[in-house]
Amino acid sequence: MKQLQLFLVLSFAFGMNSFAQAKANDKAVIQTPGVHCEYCKKRLENYVSRQPGILTVDADFKKKTTTVTWVKDRTNIEEVKAHIANAGYDADDVMAEKTTYDRFPKACQVKTTPFDQE
Repeated sequence: MKQLQLFLVLSFAFGMNSFAQAKANDKAVIQTPGVHCEYCKKRLENYVSRQPGILTVDADFKKKTTTVTWVKDRTNIEEVKAHIANAGYDADDVMAEKTTYDRFPKACQVKTTPFDQE
């Protein structure tokens, strides 16, 4: 009898959990022309993935894009682009942070930003 009660309680608990509202996620592909090597890819992915609300980050240095998935309730596309810019890379229309970009190794400072043309 106790086993039956325990089974019913656990079944009810797991059943109620399945009705819980799922978090809404969003995904975007962002142009990141400054990511041109494996080192840049790792640096960008590590920085952005540690930000609140970010679920996945996949930078593709061959296509010059970064695919980001995030929780809608915790962040938005503008904040995602700002995180990428703070990491030192242009993100669509958001310019890279110059102080971060200046700390890149010389090999990673490519001629895609206005900082290089000064």
